[in-house]
Amino acid sequence: MEMTNAQRLILANQYRMMTLLDPDNAERYRRQQTIVERGYGLQMRELDRDFGELSEETCRTIISLLEMHHALHVSWANLKDHSELEERRLAFLGFDAATEARYLGYVRFMVHVEGRYTHFDSGTHGFNAQTPMWEKYQRMLAVWQTCPRQYHLSMNEIAQIINA
Repeated sequence: MEMTNAQRLILANQYRMMTLLDPDNAERYRRQQTIVERGYGLQMRELDRDFGELSEETCRTIISLLEMHHALHVSWANLKDHSELEERRLAFLGFDAATEARYLGYVRFMVHVEGRYTHFDSGTHGFNAQTPMWEKYQRMLAVWQTCPRQYHLSMNEIAQIINA
């Protein structure tokens, strides 16, 4: 993250104020203040995660993933025989906080701030799947998008999607 000295001073002052406003996270803010004030390049990259950016296309893809999981639940609930597949296999697990933090943040924003997909169980980890999921979800999405009736899936179609 490239910043001018003036920008660094402003951000460092913001972190100083945050230590006063949010004492529970004061140590974190003090650390970030020190990094910004001293311009530690390696640690400044950590701030990029806090100020990361997702393209419109990526946001739309994540919404499609959430919608696909919603469609899986709706379709499964409409089936008469649930014995072939446990409902837990349909759960939206989220994304890996270590490697997919931007995606995870967007999901949390969509659920907790925007109030969409609130029926999804965030689990004890708040949609942190603790394993990379992006590629798996891309394969699932590709199969789902070929289905002619995306909200009226058969058991076979549901199985194909979750096994992609």
